[in-house]
Amino acid sequence: MSPRNPISSLPTHEVINMPPLQGDQDLYNTDLALKEGLRREGADWAEETLSAFGALAGLEETFEWANQANKFGPEVQPFDRHGMRINQVSFHPSYHKLMDLALANDVATFAWNNPKPGNHVAHGVFSYLLNQAEGGVLCPMAMTYAAVPALNTTPAVAKEWLPKLFAKEYDKRDIPAAEKTSVTIGMFMTEKQGGSDVRSNSTKAIPLGSDTGPGAEYILQGHKFFCSAPMCDAFLTLAYTENGLSCFLMPRWKPDGNRNGLFIQRLKDKLGNKSNASSEIELVDAWGQMVGEEGRGVRTIIEMVSGTRYYCTLGSAALMRQALVQALHHTSHRSAFQKKLIQQPLMQNVLADMALESEAATTLFLRIGRAIGDSGTNPAEASLARFGTAIGKYWVCKRAPNLVYEAMECHGGPGYVEESILPRLYREAPVNSIWEGSGNVMCLDVLRAMFKDPMAIPSFVAEIEQAKGGNAALDRQIEAVKSELGDNKDLEVRARRVTEMMALAWQGSLLVRHAPAAVSDAFCASRMGEYWSGAYGTLPRGVDFEAIIKRAQGEG
Repeated sequence: MSPRNPISSLPTHEVINMPPLQGDQDLYNTDLALKEGLRREGADWAEETLSAFGALAGLEETFEWANQANKFGPEVQPFDRHGMRINQVSFHPSYHKLMDLALANDVATFAWNNPKPGNHVAHGVFSYLLNQAEGGVLCPMAMTYAAVPALNTTPAVAKEWLPKLFAKEYDKRDIPAAEKTSVTIGMFMTEKQGGSDVRSNSTKAIPLGSDTGPGAEYILQGHKFFCSAPMCDAFLTLAYTENGLSCFLMPRWKPDGNRNGLFIQRLKDKLGNKSNASSEIELVDAWGQMVGEEGRGVRTIIEMVSGTRYYCTLGSAALMRQALVQALHHTSHRSAFQKKLIQQPLMQNVLADMALESEAATTLFLRIGRAIGDSGTNPAEASLARFGTAIGKYWVCKRAPNLVYEAMECHGGPGYVEESILPRLYREAPVNSIWEGSGNVMCLDVLRAMFKDPMAIPSFVAEIEQAKGGNAALDRQIEAVKSELGDNKDLEVRARRVTEMMALAWQGSLLVRHAPAAVSDAFCASRMGEYWSGAYGTLPRGVDFEAIIKRAQGEG
């Protein structure tokens, strides 16, 4: 919390030309691109609720909870003081306050508790708002949200778990799920030898009795190399049966009331995402229930992966937005060479360029959210959702680290010290690009979707061509994308370039259709022209910096 009445008159000098502490932020109402996009993508019915939550997530107190939860990270407690195995992780009280804030406001399951058009858009906005304060607690939120389609493949399992998963409260107790008021669901698939190549997994599942298949009980033996949020109440995981790789739900406690055979070996000492516990786990006689068809585990869990990839996209968009907000605040109050930094032409170029990137990322994740929500009734939207999550995750997550770094540079030295939020945002930025499949995996998934789904390319082209004629640079980009998609030669080698071109065309199309001309024209001119370095602050002549910056500040 900000100290009261700090002393600016020091023995050797007067403290001047330093930005004031930022205090509370109104994360929703100052984000014009977010507000407009929420309404456009069909979630205006949730605006009042989201506005209220944006104020809560933006409180200085919430940001301080996040700071404390990261400064004093989780600790593993494999044994109790009597030497009994308990496999627990302890957290700072601030982490629990953030979890309570999230679950009390339905951040994990808002879409499922509100089955109406725009529900996944609004759901994404909840997470985007909280992610600006803290990304670590969004990991269990993302997995709980994304687990629902997989659980629904097996009605008996869904009937038992979903009511408590949908409960809007936080129950941190490590007790059997049947005794709890609410639960969260995690996921761990990767093993040491395979990473994203889950078909190389070695974990085995043996039927506990004569019954096999969906809903049947199994005993699992093996290991999992990355197990985030290990204090979730149950986990979806993959293991091999005699009939192939299958999906299982493994609770922390067995039905008989005893602890399950999930043995936490250690916590990962990660670059960032410090508040979130990530662990390695050995599975020793671990009890689980099969979810989905036997031998079709990847297919069962893939919808969960799509949901968590959506979170990666919006999470990176949130980091961009908060980094931009911090840069705007600092440069609005700091002077150099007789002008505020925000009035300096080159700084305006940098800030406007960052604002374009942030708005494009926000606009894209909102559009993907609508595609996810409409995929059950609209085949074209289902195609967009299927590979659009991979496009968004690849490009938005790739752009986030450099933007956060640029925002840090806008602050100069003060942005590089831990008292600033920028170091934490910077450490957080790479994780979304790595989690749930790195860049190469995303690009290969885009190609795979295009070849497997005959509607994929037509749906995407129809989507971006809605803006045709609105901007000459975009028109050229659209034609270039169509040419690339029509050329199958060395497509895997070109996968990153093709995915980047698709992402920029999609963002450009959305901005040309929906953003002010100052924004869309500058975006297309810089990202689709003959020269684009990828660095921020290289916008061409003629860009209306002031209009773009004011919009990013919530004016206009």
